[in-house]
Amino acid sequence: MNMTITKAAVAWFREEWGCKEGDSIRFFVRYGGVSTVQDSFSMGIAKELPNEIGISTVEDGITFYMEKDELWYMNGKGLIVDYRPETDEVDFKLD
Repeated sequence: MNMTITKAAVAWFREEWGCKEGDSIRFFVRYGGVSTVQDSFSMGIAKELPNEIGISTVEDGITFYMEKDELWYMNGKGLIVDYRPETDEVDFKLD
């Protein structure tokens, strides 16, 4: 299992969320919403310090992660986080 954050997504987090080197971005599972990953669940995003990291990557000095107890969401696959300019949102896909 791995996590990939595209350069476009990193730039979006820097611009829209004001992220800088040393910040942490958590991707978490929430019930409801629309997802291309799991039916009836979607990804949430929070700027917060980790508790128990299950998977992470550091891009441009920013730590992106998911907590250990939420890795079930990925079904053993990798996560790709990209930016979609047409919707001005980040997009989540399994790899």
